[in-house]
Amino acid sequence: SKVLLALNQDLFFEERSTVFADVILPLPLPKMYTYRVSREMEEKVVPGARVVVQFGQKRVLTAIVANIHNQPPALYEAKYLLEVLDDVPSINSYQLKLFDWISEYYMCHLGEVLNAGLPSGMKISSESQIQLHPEFISDGLELSEKEEMVIAELRSKNLSYNDLIKILGTKNIYPLIKSLIQKHAIILYEEIKEKYSPKTIRKIRLNADIANNKKKLEEVFQQLEKKVQQTDVLLKYLQEVPVYKNPDLNRTGITKSTLLLKNISTSSLNTLVKNKIFEEFDVTISRFADTEAEEELPTLTENQQTAFQQILKELESKDVCLFRGITGSGKTEIYIHLIKHALEGGNQALLLLPEIALTTQIVKRLAKVFGNKMGVYHSKFSDNERVEVWNGLLEGKFSFIIGVRSSIFLPFDNLGLVIIDEEHETSYKQYDPAPRYHARDTALMLARLHNAKAVLGSATPSIESYYNAKEGKWGLVSLLKRYGNSQLPDIELIDLRVERKNRRMRNDFSNQLLQSLETCIQNNEQAIVFQNRRGYAPFLVCEDCGHIQKCQNCSVSLTYHLFGAEMRCHYCGHKESVPSGCVACGSVKVKTSGAGTEKIEDELKLFIPNGRIQRMDLDTTRRKSSYENIINEFEKGETNILVGTQMISKGLDFGRVSTVAIFDADRMIHFPDFRSYERAFQMITQVSGRAGRREKKGKVVIQTHNPD
Repeated sequence: SKVLLALNQDLFFEERSTVFADVILPLPLPKMYTYRVSREMEEKVVPGARVVVQFGQKRVLTAIVANIHNQPPALYEAKYLLEVLDDVPSINSYQLKLFDWISEYYMCHLGEVLNAGLPSGMKISSESQIQLHPEFISDGLELSEKEEMVIAELRSKNLSYNDLIKILGTKNIYPLIKSLIQKHAIILYEEIKEKYSPKTIRKIRLNADIANNKKKLEEVFQQLEKKVQQTDVLLKYLQEVPVYKNPDLNRTGITKSTLLLKNISTSSLNTLVKNKIFEEFDVTISRFADTEAEEELPTLTENQQTAFQQILKELESKDVCLFRGITGSGKTEIYIHLIKHALEGGNQALLLLPEIALTTQIVKRLAKVFGNKMGVYHSKFSDNERVEVWNGLLEGKFSFIIGVRSSIFLPFDNLGLVIIDEEHETSYKQYDPAPRYHARDTALMLARLHNAKAVLGSATPSIESYYNAKEGKWGLVSLLKRYGNSQLPDIELIDLRVERKNRRMRNDFSNQLLQSLETCIQNNEQAIVFQNRRGYAPFLVCEDCGHIQKCQNCSVSLTYHLFGAEMRCHYCGHKESVPSGCVACGSVKVKTSGAGTEKIEDELKLFIPNGRIQRMDLDTTRRKSSYENIINEFEKGETNILVGTQMISKGLDFGRVSTVAIFDADRMIHFPDFRSYERAFQMITQVSGRAGRREKKGKVVIQTHNPD
């Protein structure tokens, strides 16, 4: 028995050995950091769970558990984890493998990948708070007027740094804080809160005892006999929720806003709540409206059906298939069939798009087919909305995601299909900050980790993708006929050398281009004018000395923006006021050179006064719903000329666009980049594809100094 007792004690101590967790911190650190796990947290701490840790003396951060072991760190004393935020891990094993691959392949730290991948709404934020010292005595202390003001506020509540700035009316609050700490008047502490908060609605219902007892309900009416407004509230509630017929209806109640719309007295409702006749309660709801699938799968034409079957056949033997479909060939309909095929097989699907602008139109089409199964994920969503999509995927609410490059970080656990639309697009590349990943290549790795199939779609595939397909490494399927009866547009080249020589130019517009736009409007059709440079003018140049104003940080020319009257750097965001003269020689002969979308819009309003002109670029689409509003107005015909940058060049489908104008093809071709010829071809082809997408043949007008 003594031997058994000793063995049991050994087993007990072995089982109770200290647990350590290696965590990924959202910081550019070359290694993971090890923390000690308390006994109470041992069961909750699993790989992929979010934990709160202290790093350094003052920083409190959200980290992700990478692995768990019993080996203490050799070079430092491990601190304890402060808190576990997840009952179910927020990050799965596929994501951890993908994070490792991105870190290694794109030569960056694991923490930088985590920072990019995890929505900020899932990271806790720490904010310094100020409270009155519990043993503070003001007697005999010399306090300034501002110090007395702060202490008076602190007697009723704690304050944040921002609160203090508002109270004092100055940002320089640190001397005052230091002084109050030295006088033992205040204490600083860190208040930790999770950034994500669910969306709730306030509802109203009858007290359950009253709703379930007709006699009590009649007694309430008798009590309120002389209180007309309160009786009115009760009657209008019973109209909406007939508890006489079915008391169970009362459990869900109605929203407070619905009841207030009945022109009832708010104070009467509040009195009824106070007297416990009604009760208020909150219900958590989704930020995304429920959308039921309304439509069946779109019917494919014979050519589309052939392409669809060829893609499925290629994917039987290969993991990746390049789908080359010309503009207007109906690639989206084929994508829908491929996604449906994947979902019916019990798998998840991901459709990547290069631009947020594309999601607006395509989401409407796909929502009609997939309804609530589909989630949308992009950077214009709020933190809370992105967290809801993340959690919706974890909980199995969504089985199909449509989104931009950040969608590759989502917690897929059974991915069967990845579609990368417009795979040639430069928008898939993240330049700053790290990780500087390419979403197309990373999505292919994501598909490989899940043993999923990948389809790359484009009218103008990138050279490397086309090479892989031609060499047989990937499958290749081509669809070279437009959908229905629509035909490819006619291309019209305008030689600007000849136009200038014959004095047929109005500023930077040829008469031929302006005539094409006028004809388009007279025929009640729409036009797109493409210039891949935003702002009013690329730069200001001095006519006397030739000086061009440059950014003090980046040494690139500052772009002139008429709206806001400022010079702006499109690399770092630096802004300056417009100079009244040349900063180098003092000359007042400073003029704009070249034209951006803002200047084109401005001049078109002068040259075509009957045109309803709108601009679509980064400056006009900064707000969340700006894309949708501009596209909706163009779809409805409220705008007939749309001026824009590359965000109008792909994926959009407008039936009444008959004319597309390429304002300056030379700037794209002669851009200082080794891919400029390839990209110029892709961009011109893509934007040309917006013309004549129905029965009537479209026209593309290209202004250039080099028609050859």
